[in-house]
Amino acid sequence: MKLTPSGEMYLETIYVLSREKSQVRSIDIAEYMNFSKPSVSRGVNLLKKDNYINIDEEGYITLTDCGLLFARKIYERHTVLSKALIMLGVDEKTAADDACKIEHVISEKSFQALKKHMEGR
Repeated sequence: MKLTPSGEMYLETIYVLSREKSQVRSIDIAEYMNFSKPSVSRGVNLLKKDNYINIDEEGYITLTDCGLLFARKIYERHTVLSKALIMLGVDEKTAADDACKIEHVISEKSFQALKKHMEGR
């Protein structure tokens, strides 16, 4: 199933939060993304319906294998794009904000070429 940019952002956020803390809840996502609780609830339920995440009876969220695969891919894109922009002289905040936008629209071919170029430096 094709993820929307919004779904990708949620997966990336869950991934980042799960690296920082042992348990992730919807409230953590809302605070991290500065989104309303109803918006996060809707987004999380869509991810659950499409089998990208699991939510236990206590409300703790974990990524499924498929969700983890997508989350790592988006996180890698964000990281590589941020580093590339910083290397070009863009300040860290702007680079992170712009990488967040670019990561959802860049083709796989262009991303791999950029990544290869970055690794060669």
